[in-house]
Amino acid sequence: MFGVALTGGIGSGKSAVSDRLVALGAKLIDADQVAREVVQPGGPAFEPLIERFGEGIRAADGTIDRPALAEIAFSDPAALADLNSITHPAIGERMQELRDELMKTDHVVVFAIPLLRRAHRETLGLGAVVVVDCPTEMAIDRLVKDRGMDRQDALARIAAQVGREKRLEGADYVVDNSSSIEDLDAAVAGLWAWIEDRRAAPGA
Repeated sequence: MFGVALTGGIGSGKSAVSDRLVALGAKLIDADQVAREVVQPGGPAFEPLIERFGEGIRAADGTIDRPALAEIAFSDPAALADLNSITHPAIGERMQELRDELMKTDHVVVFAIPLLRRAHRETLGLGAVVVVDCPTEMAIDRLVKDRGMDRQDALARIAAQVGREKRLEGADYVVDNSSSIEDLDAAVAGLWAWIEDRRAAPGA
C-alpha cells in the first residue's frame, strides 16, 4: 500500500479529485463517508451524540438529522468541539480498520480527510499529503450555488476549518482547482504521475 492523504477546504473540490484518482486505479477511504457511517443508529457515535445534543437532532426516521446537528455545531465553538470529540475517535478507528484491510496490497490508497492532522501521517502510514486548493471566495460560491448553502453558513463552515495558508504549508503536492474541468483533468493526471514516481522511489 502507498497511502496518500487528500485534503482541502470545504468547496475546494476534493471529491472531484478523488473520483478521478479512483478512475485511475486508486482505492479510496473517505473520511466523510466514514463519518456518516459512525453516526448511523448502532454506530459508535450515535448514542453519544443524542446524549450530548438532545432528541432534537434525531430525524423522523430515527437517524441523526445532520443539517440540524450542523446548525448547532457550526454556530457554537464549544458545541463543535464536543461534536469533534465524539466523532473523530470513531472515524479514526474505522479508517484504520479500512487501511489495515489494504495494508498488504500494492494499491495506491487515497485517504480523503478534510481535517488532516500531523498525526495522520504516522497513524495511517501516509507517503504523501496532497492539498486541493482554490481561492476562498470561489469555494464560497460553489457552496452557495452547488450545494444550496446560505452564504453565512458557508462562511461559518470555512471559518471552522484550518486556514488555507496553513493547509498549503503541509502539502507535498498541490492540485489547483480554480479553473476548468479540462484543467482539473490535466492536473490530476499530473498528480497521478507524481504519485507513481513517489511510490517507486527508494524507501517509499
